[in-house]
Amino acid sequence: MSVLIGVDAGGTKTSVVVVDGERELARSIGAPGAVRAGRALVAASRITAAVRRALTDAGLLHGDVLVVGAAGVGREPERGELREILRGERLAERIIVTGDLDIALEAAFGAGPGVVLVSGTGSVAVGRTPDGVIHRTGGLGWQMGDEGSGYAIGRAALLAAGRAHDGRGPATVLAERIAAISGKDFDGLVRWSTSAEPGEVAALAPVVLDAALRGDAVAKAIVEAAAGELVAHVTALVGKFPGKVAIAVALAGGNLEPDRGLRPLVLGRLAKMARVAPVEAPLDPTLGALAMARRVHS
Repeated sequence: MSVLIGVDAGGTKTSVVVVDGERELARSIGAPGAVRAGRALVAASRITAAVRRALTDAGLLHGDVLVVGAAGVGREPERGELREILRGERLAERIIVTGDLDIALEAAFGAGPGVVLVSGTGSVAVGRTPDGVIHRTGGLGWQMGDEGSGYAIGRAALLAAGRAHDGRGPATVLAERIAAISGKDFDGLVRWSTSAEPGEVAALAPVVLDAALRGDAVAKAIVEAAAGELVAHVTALVGKFPGKVAIAVALAGGNLEPDRGLRPLVLGRLAKMARVAPVEAPLDPTLGALAMARRVHS
């Protein structure tokens, strides 16, 4: 039996799948495993917990190859630190750490060309041109970028709630909805917002997406704007692809999952773009991690 483990460690959650060859043995979902500078140990502990849960469900203690695609490991210091900590946990005989975008591209297109557009806690688009060169737009973090992300949607909702409360903006159910899930009154929400981490703000996005589906005009405007920003990521990449061949674009990230109202808006806009062929099927980045694990193990 060859036990392979694929992990997608993002800013919203950590997804794990364990397989024996082609047979899936177990899956688990854990706390966010994205790596922040100087905090690889926190990410490693969350990833380890999620992997061990999946291994336990599969009746195993460890695997043969573990591939972790993690947000925040674009540079070697963070990638190497996470890899060394995970090796100490003895989760598998071989452990490989790569970026979350690497496994997303692998899951969507293998070694072929295409673009993956991601909206999770942050936002980014990454494309591989036919010559194998990787290009990206976005992914600049919550201060310089992340337009169309969960963070951007959540922050827009907080701004709208504040404006509505003061009478500086139109009425919206967002303040009431956010207060209900947070257990805070408006003053408590103000205090919370001043110290909330980007991931906590991004966790408000589902509330906004639901309110938009239920007809709240302010929420709908926020979601429409997010869709436009995400499509702009793709637009910036189109010129990197030579010729006139259609460019496949797949969607990933929690805000673009099939049950989220942002996905059809983005797909609809992409379908109207010249040279763009949106991929309707949902993308599971853990399958890209498994594909990498199979290559290593072969």
